Amino acid sequence: MATSSPRRAPGVRAHERAHGRAERAHEPVAYRLVEDAASFAELVEELAGADAYALDTEFHRERTYYPKLALLQVAWTGGIALVDPLAVEVAPFSRVLEGGALAVLHACDQDLEVLERACGAVPSRLFDTQLAAGFLGMSTPSLSSLVERMLGVRLEKGDQLTDWTRRPLTAEQKAYAAGDVLHLLELHDALASQLEDLGRLAWAQEECAIALRRSRAPVVPEEAWWRLKHARQLHGRSRSVAQQVAAWRERRAQLLDQPTRFVLSDLAVVSIAQRPPADRGELERVRNLDARQLGAGGAAELLAAIAEGISLPPSAVRLPPVQRNDGSVRPAVALATAWLAESSRQLGIDPAVLATRADLAAFFQEPPEGRLVSSWRSELVGEPLRRLAAGDVALALEGGSTLVLEERSRRRYVAGAPAEEDAAG
Repeated sequence: MATSSPRRAPGVRAHERAHGRAERAHEPVAYRLVEDAASFAELVEELAGADAYALDTEFHRERTYYPKLALLQVAWTGGIALVDPLAVEVAPFSRVLEGGALAVLHACDQDLEVLERACGAVPSRLFDTQLAAGFLGMSTPSLSSLVERMLGVRLEKGDQLTDWTRRPLTAEQKAYAAGDVLHLLELHDALASQLEDLGRLAWAQEECAIALRRSRAPVVPEEAWWRLKHARQLHGRSRSVAQQVAAWRERRAQLLDQPTRFVLSDLAVVSIAQRPPADRGELERVRNLDARQLGAGGAAELLAAIAEGISLPPSAVRLPPVQRNDGSVRPAVALATAWLAESSRQLGIDPAVLATRADLAAFFQEPPEGRLVSSWRSELVGEPLRRLAAGDVALALEGGSTLVLEERSRRRYVAGAPAEEDAAG
């Protein structure tokens, strides 16, 4: 990334950006369309020497198990390119992803999954503008709202239901896609500058690194039944049948590259688990099961999965993780939630970035677990909460409206007791 210009107050920068770019907000975006191997090879070579690049993807997964990449958008100091993955094999883009350049994305989770499947790699370095914005108090902002707030530029709205797999792409589709990466590098500079001024840039960078390490592997088939709406209400044999039937459904969906609901609905899985059918006739009478889903050997495979579930020993059932709702930690979680809300307000950080309720429950277990045990959260959130749980500090109301942590006097207050007795006791 190029060296930033001398620092100025964020408000001044925002005003100057808005004034200088407002008249350009609706100008056509310049881009090149990459539709052949030679042009793509040139693009990869050019990007291999870049310090940073912005990245976005357009994809569909409504009718497939795996996401299908329909367009790859890249912006760097040399311009903007729209790569058509329906015309070009994009796997060589892994050279760019695995290089040392910084990849700037917005709300990266699904994009990373798409890139990993299409290119076999994810960026080696990442800056997620939505994630970073949380450290400035913004709660999961959209790209358009963030660009307008930080840069003073209003993005053109596009048709969110457009079919990105249809060719040729329209001029409007291409302009919209190019606009998604047009401002990302500048947005990175603006966010990084403010975060550095506040001493939070390292926190955001660490969170981006955690996002890169997160597993994007498909669900383990034998654990797919955990996602059933009424999974925790199943018991005994119903659990084992649900596990084997849901596992069969997951594998078949992967094989056919279809959504799991196309193979078998959740309601049908639960119905089968509760009253396992013994033959094809009973199977066809299962609630919410379409007989067309049983073709191509599906009926025989499903009946075999049901039989496996019936004979599966209880020790072979994979149970979902125990929900951490132990009543013994509820008072601590309640106090911590109140303090966390106040702290996030004072710090100007999205509360969900600091910690979720699940984070708090995990932290107050013995031994403590989760995100508050390590990284930047340990000192900022974990240590104060550890002292709160140990009774070394107490939560108090200051000025009638502000919650603060204070060192404890360890003098217990008893309502109605004389002042002297209170002080002595």
